[in-house]
Amino acid sequence: MNIQSIDVMRQSTPLKKPFKTALRTVYEAESIIVRMQASDGRVGWGEAPATIVITGDSLESIQSAIVNTFTPLLIGKNLLAYERILQEIHHSMIGSSSAKAAVDMAIYDLVSQHCGLPLYQFLGGYKDQIETDFTVSVNSPKEMGEDAIRYVREGFNVLKIKVGKDNILEDIERIKEIRSCVGSGVKIRIDANQGWQVKDAVRTIRRMEDLGLDIELVEQPVKANDIEGLKTVTDAVETPIMADESVFSPAQAFEVLKHRAADLINIKLMKSGGIYKAQIINHIAEEFGVECMVGSMIESRVAVTAAAHLAASKKNITRFDFDAPLMMLNDIVVGGVQYDGRMMTFPKVAGLGIQDVIHSESVVGS
Repeated sequence: MNIQSIDVMRQSTPLKKPFKTALRTVYEAESIIVRMQASDGRVGWGEAPATIVITGDSLESIQSAIVNTFTPLLIGKNLLAYERILQEIHHSMIGSSSAKAAVDMAIYDLVSQHCGLPLYQFLGGYKDQIETDFTVSVNSPKEMGEDAIRYVREGFNVLKIKVGKDNILEDIERIKEIRSCVGSGVKIRIDANQGWQVKDAVRTIRRMEDLGLDIELVEQPVKANDIEGLKTVTDAVETPIMADESVFSPAQAFEVLKHRAADLINIKLMKSGGIYKAQIINHIAEEFGVECMVGSMIESRVAVTAAAHLAASKKNITRFDFDAPLMMLNDIVVGGVQYDGRMMTFPKVAGLGIQDVIHSESVVGS
């Protein structure tokens, strides 16, 4: 079973509401979709959103990497030697983790189809359904409280709250308002997206602890490259601290874990370059006794389906952040992972279970 063709296309889908974090504001989900066809006629799917402020990847750079670097490398290669193929992808160029992820997904889709297994079973099969949180964008405390109430009424009982955009006093007010709106029965996670200074992070988290706001975890409170500062925060507070932007690669995961700089790791395929490296990160974390979450960027159900399959396959992946497709006005994917409120289930078919992707723009490269 060889790789016969690789086509790429752009898609753009408006969001129901602007997605705001300390790093950016997003109005529409834009990504590159990969359609990889094998010599036996099977089709594998992948996706890479442009998240330039986090990964450095734009739509243009993703498209160029896939069309000009990966396609010449991959055409004609035997998919059953996928270990060799994936190694070649990662060694073919520096960076471009999102483009690597899109091609990686399509390869795993095809290989697991060939084996006749849903991808989550091919990768380990630990769970057959998972539960996602829902993200509250950073806005005024009042608006965030109203959003939180709406999401809880829609059935979500884990909320991920974006902070770090203004000042720490405003962030405390945001969490106080949300907790008062949703009560004590809802889990609250906080994501500062690198928005706090080290001492401010310690002061803010301790204040939230003193107020009894019952925060499950705080994600990436300080700058991504400040591992020492991340450790300072982790050591100074009782609330678990999760590393996100600090961990792209297995080597970075090892550094964070070796120094005990975080209590948890957030794995994203767009950071790791796909499932291949994401599994390594999870295995390293598991050996350190550290649980992982798998999350996503603003992605359609193509990339989220791939990430969800990985997340369901592993015991050590215990938290799930896959709400992005629910934020979009239109669903471009036929098949793939399905939502029933906060619960996500997988079709009982081989691979990712994606049948087709409806796109608004023509194929732009092959």
